[in-house]
This record gives sequence, C-alpha cells and structure tokens, in this order.
Amino acid sequence: MRRTPHRRMLAATLLVACALVPMAAAPVAAVQAAKADRHDRNDCPPDGLGPEVSARLDKAIEDVRRQADIPGVVVGLWMPGKGSYVRATGVADTVTRRPMTTDGFVRIGSETKTFTVTALLKLVDDHRIRLDDPVSRYVHGVPNGGRITLRQLAGMRSGLFPYTSDPDFVQDLLSNPERSFTPQEVLAYGFKHKNTFAPGKEFQYSNTNLVLLGLVIEKVSGQRLADFIDGRVLRPARLHHTLFPQGAEFPEPHPRGYTDQTLSGSVADATDWNPSWAWAAGAMISNLHDLRRWAPIVATGELLSPQTQAQRLKTLPTGFPGLSYGLGIFKTGGWIGHNGSIPGYETVTVYLPSKKATLVIMINTDSLSQGQEPSTLLARAITGVVTPENVYDGAVSPR
Repeated sequence: MRRTPHRRMLAATLLVACALVPMAAAPVAAVQAAKADRHDRNDCPPDGLGPEVSARLDKAIEDVRRQADIPGVVVGLWMPGKGSYVRATGVADTVTRRPMTTDGFVRIGSETKTFTVTALLKLVDDHRIRLDDPVSRYVHGVPNGGRITLRQLAGMRSGLFPYTSDPDFVQDLLSNPERSFTPQEVLAYGFKHKNTFAPGKEFQYSNTNLVLLGLVIEKVSGQRLADFIDGRVLRPARLHHTLFPQGAEFPEPHPRGYTDQTLSGSVADATDWNPSWAWAAGAMISNLHDLRRWAPIVATGELLSPQTQAQRLKTLPTGFPGLSYGLGIFKTGGWIGHNGSIPGYETVTVYLPSKKATLVIMINTDSLSQGQEPSTLLARAITGVVTPENVYDGAVSPR
C-alpha cells in the first residue's frame, strides 16, 4: 500500500488492482467565500478571478475529475486583491448520487502532521523540550533512539522503519479496518525491522516518526495528544470544525470515501474505517472553512515564535523533484503546507506567501490515477491556471 506526503500512509507493497468507475457529473455548485476575520476576510470577492479564469478552472478541475475517476471534488482558492473561487462538483455518495457540497467534513490524513508538529513546537517555545533532544529521553525502546533527535523525527530523517510498510500490519488493518490500534501497537510493527539508514543521512517519509512525536507530546505535557492539540493549537487558531477523533466517529455532513486499498484490490467504502492506526500521523478531521484558516497560520508561524518557525521552514531536499521538507511541512513550487491521504479521502492545504494565496482541495477517494495521487493532479492543474509561475508539483513516489 502507499505512503509519503503524495502517496499513502499504508505500505508500498499492495498493488493497485482497480480504479473507480467513472462518475457522471453533478451540477457545479458555486458558493460564496466565508466571511469573517483576518483569515476569512472578504477581500477575495466570489468569482473575483473573472469569468474567463473561473471557466478555465471549472474545465481543468472537471477534466482531472473525469480522467482520474474522482467521485467528488471541493476546491477553495483565495487570492487577496484578485478574488476567490469556491466550488463543489461531482458526488458525495456514488450510490445515492448525492452531490458534493462545500460544507462537509473530511478525514485529512497526513495534514494531521502539521497539527502534531505545531504542538511539538509549542513545547519548544515553552522551553520544555529541545529539537535536538534524543527521542530516547522521552520514549523507551526506540531502535537507536539515543541517536535519533526530535528534529529528525519531524523532518522524516530518522531512519526508523515505517510501520505501514510491514506486511503484517497491512494484513491486520485491511482484514479488520474497523479495529482500534494503540500507538504502541503500530510502533511494534515497525520496530521489528532494522532501521533503514543512519539518523539524518536520508529522507524517508514514515508515520513511525509522527506517532513517536505524539508520545513525546503526551509525556512532556501530561495530557492526551488530542487534548493538547485542542487546547494549544485548535483553540488559539479558532478552528472550531477540526477535531482529533477517538475512533471512527465522523461529524455530519460528510461525503462517503472510496478506496482501492483493500486485500482484493477492489474499491470499498472506507467512510467508517477507524483511523486510530494513523493517530498523530493522520487521524484528524476538518472542513473547508478551517483548512482555509489553517493554511496561512501554519505557513507563517502565527502560533509560534519567529525563531521556532524559522526552524520549521528550514527545508531540505527529499530526493523527489520539486519537493523539499521541513518539520512536518513541505515546499513545492513556492507553495507551503501539506497534503493528506487516508483510505477514502485526500486533501491539499497550501499557502503561497508571494501572493498571500490559499489553496484547499478535498476529495473523496485516494485511488491512484496513472500512478499519481488525484489530489496532486488537481493541485497541479489548478495552480497551472492561476499561478503558472508557481505550479504545485510535489509528488513523492516511493514505488
């Protein structure tokens, strides 16, 4: 199964055997951008990008949606001084043909990493931890933990084996995707294996790193990770529609989510699969409004000291063209942020500092199209229209 910022959070060993059946188009629904505060200000008038640009975006999105067999798509684009573009197209449910809408919640997968690492960096600003502390100071039993730092975990340079690449984990998860996993249980799958390289020597996207950081946050704060993120990240950011679920709970309304990450390779409805296996690396839920707010907050470091944010944005090459990775955040084509992928759903939430532009994409499938994630195809097409000098092209291909 697939992993990395632009693959999947499961292992790279399960072959994709089937794609989604093409869906008939539902009417495109244009909605006004949300009103409100500094991150929801109305200096981006609806359709202010102009009819020609909006029409080009409509076509680009619909072309990708059809070619990649994406059931439903939500796109939000805000460009201060120019305008906004907020659309939902396709279907939220392939059985009832209920149309996709802009007000739904989705599972945000690896975008959870931006929240977990922000929580970690709050502890750095509190002088309760240091980025160059070894993880063994906080969590026992980590292979080579005395030499692996918190910075290396957040930057995907620890060398720890990704538990999602363990065949037993894949079998156990897909045999019963409603089961609940503890952080210790998922780490055990990865710790059976030798480390893949010496700390700091290479880049390897691994959920093992973020699960460990979740345990560090709990150890130092004395709180459950979900509670610490709620109190120190979500509330200060005024993200009232973002949550860290205990299990498979999922607020309404939400689209159904579809995946081909199954033991048979056939497409399944993964809407109610339990995301506990992803925990600090990918279990969270959000919506378009909150992701719009979050993009500039995380990219500009609004919740952190300037010194700590500078550490976060010190990105290094990943080995994948066009993508560099910092501390739980990436840069591609000038855009800063993260994407998310979990069975049934994909998201992209990025910010372009040079234009103060925000792009959010939410879709209800994670099935690859011609070996690429559909959310990446959409982001590339959209930015090719509106910011041709800053095209999002951050695909990471582990296979």
